Amino acid sequence: MQTKFHGYRRDNGRVGVRNHVIILPVDDLSNAAAEAVANNIKGALAIPHPYGRLQFGADLDLHFRTLIGAGCNPNVAAVVVIGIEEQWTQRIVGGIATTRKPVTGFGIELHGDHDTIMRASKAAREYVQYASEQQRSECPLEDLWVSCKCGESDTTSGCGSNPTVGNAFDKLYEAGCTLVFGETTELTGGEQIVAQRCRDDNVRKDFMRVFDRYQEVINRHKTSDLSDSQPTKGNIAGGLTTIEEKALGNIQKIGKKCVVDGVLDKAEAPTHPGLWFMDSSSAAAEMVTLCAAAGFVVHFFPTGQGNVIGNPILPVIKLCANPRTVRTMSEHIDLDTSGLLQREITMDQAGDKLLDMMFRTANGRLTAAEALGHREFVLTRLYESA
Repeated sequence: MQTKFHGYRRDNGRVGVRNHVIILPVDDLSNAAAEAVANNIKGALAIPHPYGRLQFGADLDLHFRTLIGAGCNPNVAAVVVIGIEEQWTQRIVGGIATTRKPVTGFGIELHGDHDTIMRASKAAREYVQYASEQQRSECPLEDLWVSCKCGESDTTSGCGSNPTVGNAFDKLYEAGCTLVFGETTELTGGEQIVAQRCRDDNVRKDFMRVFDRYQEVINRHKTSDLSDSQPTKGNIAGGLTTIEEKALGNIQKIGKKCVVDGVLDKAEAPTHPGLWFMDSSSAAAEMVTLCAAAGFVVHFFPTGQGNVIGNPILPVIKLCANPRTVRTMSEHIDLDTSGLLQREITMDQAGDKLLDMMFRTANGRLTAAEALGHREFVLTRLYESA
């Protein structure tokens, strides 16, 4: 396995594999201005989303943590923040500024769209030119943060593409990388397997705390099962009849050698290398967005039935072991691992193929989702708005 890749070393020491200048709206009311700035300045990327007004408590904290984390991600070179209110805008600017990357914010109130778009466009133009001068440099493999999440799973996921991720994770874990998995709901029935893989009793207790918190939500809403949600209709069509079957396939992504070294809240950044569990939704775009906000720079996404997910910040490498999906949705698949089930390649070879694609992506190759313009950025909500 290679031990080096070429990335962008940021001022805070983190390494990114992309060099985005993002226009980040604080709230839904600021989407139009953010998109107008991105339209004015070629090379700037707006990230619209539908939330930010009248949130409160833990939900508001998560909103800020996700947006600040997105701006802090090392795949981002510079950020222009636009919000309706100056105070909230500057809160996000201040959070991103801790990375020492260029960031500035603009409030729309008392200025209107025209003036805000003009001022923000000037800043974005300067940032795009700044980013254009950034150069890749050789970086050690342990500087690479890799996340994973599966979607549209079927029987080939648990037998092929998910274990491929597990094989790659085992190798990255031994190399000292920082890794994450999640999907709390999709561990139902297999949670004790993950608990046994935790490094010590403290990590195990923390993992069971977040898992039991999810179970309490189910009980509170008198939901005795996860019909129409877990497994999904697509999962069932693909041969997964129970959430327990889905969980056992999901767990394959953490390999055979990895140990769960810690537990993260949603969009929380890890504090040291190793494998982390993030309490998170199983919704594809939500989980990938949380990984981007937590600072991960490359994402593995195994799929069986076929998923088109992408992200504006985090390049999503999709792999599939279902030959029908590889044939019918080839434009969405970065790595074909269907040879596993046809006994044409071994699991170790499949893992090496995924790592090779990871290095190519880290060094600049666009993923299928990036080439197709898939930029799903979906915030996780906890409560109704006030």
